[in-house]
Amino acid sequence: MKHIYKLSTILFALLSLQTFAQNDLSGIAKDSIDNTILPGATVYIPDLKVAAATGKDGVYEIKNIPAGTYLVVAHLLGYADETQTVTIKGATKHDFVLTTSPYEEDEVVVTGTSMAKNDNASPQPVTDVSKEYINENSSTNVVDAIANTPGVSAETDGQSISKPIIRGLGYNRVLTVNDGVEQVDQPWFDEFGIEADPDAVNRYEILKGPGSLAYGSDAISGVMNLIPEDALPAGQTEGDVLFNYQTNNGLINDMLHLAGTSLNGISWSGRIDYILAHAYQDPFDGYVINSQFINFNMDGTIGIHRKWGYSQVHASYFDMSTGIVDGTRDSLTGQMERQIAYPDLNGGAPSYELPTHQEETTYQPFVINQRIRQYKLVWDNSIAVGNGRITGIFSYQDNERQETNDPTEPNIPDIFYSSQGATYDVRYISPQMGGFNFSAGVNGVYQTSQSLGTVQLIPNYNYIQGGAFAIANYTTGKLNLSGGIRYDVRVFNAAERWIDTSENAPQVPVAPNSPNSFKEFVPFTTTFSGISGSIGGTYNFTKNIYAKANIARGWRAPNVSECGADGVHDGTVVYEIGDPTLSPETSLEEDVTFGINSKDITLEIDGFNNSINDFIYAQGLKSKFGGDSISNLLSVGGTLFPDAPVYKYTQGAAELYGGEVALDIHPSSAKWIDVYLTLSEVAGGLKHVADSIKYLPFVPPTKITADVKFPIGKISNGIRNFYVKVGELTCFQQNDIYEEYAIYNGLNTAQTPFEYAASKNATAGYTLFNAGFGGDIYAKGHKYFELYVICNNLLNTGYMDYMSRFKYYPVNYATDRVGVYDMGRNISMKIIIPFDFTGTNTQQKPTDKI
Repeated sequence: MKHIYKLSTILFALLSLQTFAQNDLSGIAKDSIDNTILPGATVYIPDLKVAAATGKDGVYEIKNIPAGTYLVVAHLLGYADETQTVTIKGATKHDFVLTTSPYEEDEVVVTGTSMAKNDNASPQPVTDVSKEYINENSSTNVVDAIANTPGVSAETDGQSISKPIIRGLGYNRVLTVNDGVEQVDQPWFDEFGIEADPDAVNRYEILKGPGSLAYGSDAISGVMNLIPEDALPAGQTEGDVLFNYQTNNGLINDMLHLAGTSLNGISWSGRIDYILAHAYQDPFDGYVINSQFINFNMDGTIGIHRKWGYSQVHASYFDMSTGIVDGTRDSLTGQMERQIAYPDLNGGAPSYELPTHQEETTYQPFVINQRIRQYKLVWDNSIAVGNGRITGIFSYQDNERQETNDPTEPNIPDIFYSSQGATYDVRYISPQMGGFNFSAGVNGVYQTSQSLGTVQLIPNYNYIQGGAFAIANYTTGKLNLSGGIRYDVRVFNAAERWIDTSENAPQVPVAPNSPNSFKEFVPFTTTFSGISGSIGGTYNFTKNIYAKANIARGWRAPNVSECGADGVHDGTVVYEIGDPTLSPETSLEEDVTFGINSKDITLEIDGFNNSINDFIYAQGLKSKFGGDSISNLLSVGGTLFPDAPVYKYTQGAAELYGGEVALDIHPSSAKWIDVYLTLSEVAGGLKHVADSIKYLPFVPPTKITADVKFPIGKISNGIRNFYVKVGELTCFQQNDIYEEYAIYNGLNTAQTPFEYAASKNATAGYTLFNAGFGGDIYAKGHKYFELYVICNNLLNTGYMDYMSRFKYYPVNYATDRVGVYDMGRNISMKIIIPFDFTGTNTQQKPTDKI
């Protein structure tokens, strides 16, 4: 924390030395066809977090802003977003001419780089998920909301826990950025999801490919950037209430949100929401017992905007209780059971019973369950220095994860990880110098974690990581070039731990060399360092046709499990052994993109090849008899799992390749239809090993989506912006899996030891259909609410996704089906009631005109 105080002192010292001139941006928003003025349009500068709205005369004005060159976005419902790069110095005039667009195909603004830029100027492939997409689709957690977008999948553990997978890699290889800062938690664990409020996400920005240049370690495969709401224009106060109900799992989501910006530049927002769901249902299993969850969230932001820049503080709290499905069934009926007693130290079996219907539909999770809490405080600043600026964003995060496994002791967590972390990011962003600009800075993270539960897998640890980087951009004519270099150092410290091995006090920490003591973890300190970099460019052949190429080197330090594990992983029931001598992973990825963005179609084709050196994976060890090595620590009280196969983390080489295609057909001569098609493909695996064991787990199969939307518009004075949509999702069978016999030869390899349970039978492919409609409900020219209705899995198809951890669960002897299936038919009904205290929510789409 001392470093943060020093950096903040430097920032404000620079502020006190700076003399600021008056800089304003103003202009008019007009229609591209008839040149009429457009009231109610929003003009926003992402890098400054300031906005203005056009009045009745179509004029907007943003006052008291720092001089510089910025990307400025003009947005109006019913029109395509217009982005322009504007140099602001003194009183600057800039008009926007907007084109009607009933299909809402907005220009993508990339913010997860050194400065905001148009997607066509960023060489790295980006998938942007808009608020409209979020509203028109249903999900049960923050990752499932984007699981069907090009290049993205979700490794799921029920309806409440999902982990993002980008181009076949996840866990510590995908970095989550939330509220502008790296999420500091425990992403290495199979049953740990993302602690983020889905109602607080305004849009998603998925950077595909190494993001190590800007973020350091853990972004070797990509970045999931959860972007909050934009600041409102000065003088506006708005809010909304959300109600969402889902039929399959009884999900109830209530949210209240208010925000505003005063005329003197004080912005604020606040949100509170509550999400709960009972066990979901599928056609083969009925109610999936203990898949229910309860999630409470709240957040608030307050900021100040002046001619020197801005400073804002954001605080959030995430609290979720979720059941953990174990897949146990009654052997005769196949009905899922709930656990009522835990196995004892003498090897006694756990006890189960069939639940009542009331228990099947309860919202309160049973034991086994998790309680996850995340506290976060973020301080975000941008200060003008001449025509450039210094940005500084700092955070403190507290993550508490408890897992309880014994129903007879529901208040004693077997697993309890308590983590505290801090992040910092300070950079200088230069002014535009002809076609050239650059940014340079330092960022990093500090985390300390303690294992406070009765089951130990990892040691107590802390690490500190820091990196310095420089990124440059150059534009000449139709060519945009971007590149940079970065150097990182991470120092990892693992603590010593002694436990009591007596029968009555297993795994209780004791002083070193005490009676009946056992040295469970050996202390060590490891230093990792590495270089990241990228270079790429975009070329605009015409206004509507472009190409991108990028080559990037990524870097990732081993996580705590990979270098420090020594115990039974409760979620996978295998014994893991880490290796502190592991080297960091490095990757070299080549990306090529071709795109068309015209009035009739939007097409983007992405291809990639990702080669990873020192790829870390877990390998099943071999016993002296030729089979799996089995650990049995029951005699020393070290584990409740006496027959745990042993896995040790090792390294090799890996390669993944594939790409995505996204096609949006929105004919200008037929504005009543919009067709959106996507294709995602990933292949590859370990190199220099036998074909039977080279494939990696949780590499998604080929996926195709097709959605047809009919934007009907106004059908009466009371129903406007009405639409109907239908769609389908096809996931092919994933045949690239390693064979079961390799497990019994002690040659099994995996990204995660959970793959010990893998079967040689590939998960079958499937096709799902969905349909929905929605619109705005008006009365006397005032919008009362927005309505969104969507039915997923319309035909109630029984399917099991390859990316679900439930595919490894026990056989149902009543049906001979293996594993637990995914959710059946689910109808989501969502109502959003807007509150506008400035009288601007009567704006209609141009398509509402008859």
